[in-house]
Amino acid sequence: MKSFARFNARNVLIASLVSWFCVAWFSARATDRELALFGWSVVALSGGVFLGILVVQWARVLRSRKRLSDARRLVEHDIVPSFMADGDGVVLFSNASFEHSGLVSVSELLAPYIAQSNMLLIQLQAKADEFGHASETIATKRGTVRLGVTKFESDAYVWRLIEPDGATGSGSDALPTMTVGPSGTILYMNDKMRVLIGERAKRLDQVFRDLPLVSGGMHQVKCADRNVMAMVATLEKSGGRTEVYILPGADKLPKLNIVENWAALELIPVPLILVANTGEVVARNREASKLLGAQLPDGARISDILEGLGRPITDWFAEVAAGRGSGARQFLRGTGDNRDFFVQVALAQAGDPEEKYVIATLNDMTEFKSLEAQFVQSQKMQAIGQLAGGVAHDFNNLLTAISGHCDLLLLKHDQQDSEYADLIQIHQNANRAASLVGQLLAFSRKQNLNFEVIDLRDTLSDLTYLLNRLVGEKVKLVLHHDPDLRPIRVDKRQLEQVIMNLVVNARDAMPSGGEIRVETENVILEKPIRRNRALLPADSYVLVKVIDEGVGISPDKIGKIFEPFFTTKRTGEGTGLGLSTAYGIVKQTGGFIFAESEVGVGTVFSIYLPAYLAKSESVIPAQVTTLPERSGPRETDSVVLLVEDEAPVRAFASRALKLRGYTVLEAECGESALDLLRDDKTRVDLFVTDVIMPGKDGPTWVREALRARPETKVVFVSGYAEEAFGENRERIPNSVFLPKPFSLKDLTDTVQSQLG
Repeated sequence: MKSFARFNARNVLIASLVSWFCVAWFSARATDRELALFGWSVVALSGGVFLGILVVQWARVLRSRKRLSDARRLVEHDIVPSFMADGDGVVLFSNASFEHSGLVSVSELLAPYIAQSNMLLIQLQAKADEFGHASETIATKRGTVRLGVTKFESDAYVWRLIEPDGATGSGSDALPTMTVGPSGTILYMNDKMRVLIGERAKRLDQVFRDLPLVSGGMHQVKCADRNVMAMVATLEKSGGRTEVYILPGADKLPKLNIVENWAALELIPVPLILVANTGEVVARNREASKLLGAQLPDGARISDILEGLGRPITDWFAEVAAGRGSGARQFLRGTGDNRDFFVQVALAQAGDPEEKYVIATLNDMTEFKSLEAQFVQSQKMQAIGQLAGGVAHDFNNLLTAISGHCDLLLLKHDQQDSEYADLIQIHQNANRAASLVGQLLAFSRKQNLNFEVIDLRDTLSDLTYLLNRLVGEKVKLVLHHDPDLRPIRVDKRQLEQVIMNLVVNARDAMPSGGEIRVETENVILEKPIRRNRALLPADSYVLVKVIDEGVGISPDKIGKIFEPFFTTKRTGEGTGLGLSTAYGIVKQTGGFIFAESEVGVGTVFSIYLPAYLAKSESVIPAQVTTLPERSGPRETDSVVLLVEDEAPVRAFASRALKLRGYTVLEAECGESALDLLRDDKTRVDLFVTDVIMPGKDGPTWVREALRARPETKVVFVSGYAEEAFGENRERIPNSVFLPKPFSLKDLTDTVQSQLG
């Protein structure tokens, strides 16, 4: 474009001169005096203008030549390789560092330094046009250099190639290094990289087995005679280029002596620290300073910031420095207040035989360790939940037998009998034990919930008297409700337990007194939102908040408060099951519970419960345990097949049903029940079966039996929750579920209801 502009300027000047001569010739040949005078006036005026333009242009040319001469002297005497080029990239002159003859381009002149440099040069020149100068640090065939360009004239640029001290054979060449283009083509490899892989590779997949590369990640390098796992650092450059470094620390990689050239590693995008064999931290690069920050003051020892080997960490560093130990990667953690900080550390020898050093490659593993801890905790929770469910199942069987036989004894005693009061005590304590088992199942989220549609305002109002007694005189309880609060479908008794647990915790957090607020409101989420690690689906919710003005919970503990047996209270004051049980109840109800706290300000527990929007609801009545009726046998000809693997439970249930006039056939497993039913003459009106049994479980044998007796009705009983049926199993027709422990009245009423 600039050559085209110069061409146009010459054409305009020639055209103007030709026009001037034409006017002069016309004036000289004119016969009219006035016309001739006018022509000569135009000739004189235009001649003066052209002469002035020529003088100005000549002055500009002289000034430009002087500036170019000054620039030439500056370039010739520059201590770094420099040259001047025009806007088309043609080199005008250079200093002695560049040897060339004839007209060459900038890219041709830099070819010994930079491979495929056209795009880079175009970008740098464009920046110089905009800002007056531009520069770029690049890995070249002779080491890491800095290429700069300054716009000198409108059509002249000065280029400088600044090679830092020790660039050749050091700098980036202290490590196996290569430059890769956007398509994966290797543009440049230093000598250490060529020696490592044994050839001059052309593509990235010829060097690494596992692509794409992740900076700071472990990758398998295809070496000359073996494959080596090494940490790789990548540094993005302009033009889509990427510099790739093989970092020290991998087994069998060449030992590196980079103590004297540590400054060359400042820009490596992976944390590196240099440690003496005595444990003192000698140097660290920029990424290490960002990672460790205040944890690594000047003069610190490595043992002051990291630990976790099970032995002094300085011993490991000393062994590697002496060449005796392995520098294979180890997981280490921070010390003191930074024990939640984790790094993966690999070591490699550095320095000379007289002064032994170790270079440590760090990889931040804090997030990984946090996820690992969460995974381990979830496994623990799952194991504890399974244990709790199994223990609860066994207890429910025992409690069914205890309370059931107690009911049978109560049928034979009046209130005036001396043993009656003892039997009542046994019955009440069995009910208390059943309540404790219910809490255990709530913790494992496997309890039986009796859902009903409630107005939370009425429930909290009924609970207010009990809550006021719980909080005491120094604490004020305030309730605030949304006047248009939507109904919810929950187990009322279990929700009351959750509210009481939260209020009691709030009271304990305010030893000097204060105010506890229980607030309710409607919340409509138009789109899903993420809160902590949970995703709340878009839905209509009823939000319950329990707010206190207590001491608060520290940030390092707030994430653990829903874990079982974790408590912020003093030893002996808490079991650590209150919040974990509340969490289990809320999750089993289909809701979400969150905690926010600030030390010295207070804590807010937020419970999101799905709002109930249906117009009608078939409410499951709560299971109420009452004393058995003192009545004689009822007249009935119904036959019940009782299948129960627990002998005490089977004995109680059989006696209870016989007392009500039913004919009872007993079996201890599903296979025995099917054997009884093979006789077509055996009439059975109802199956009463346990769900979980050795061999064929309840639903399995019942489905087989119903093929021949499709009209038979079923009562399933279990110490597990109703979900023991399995969500994906085929539903059993004409069946109901009776949870253990059940009383004599619960069993007989359920059987009578099924038989109609």
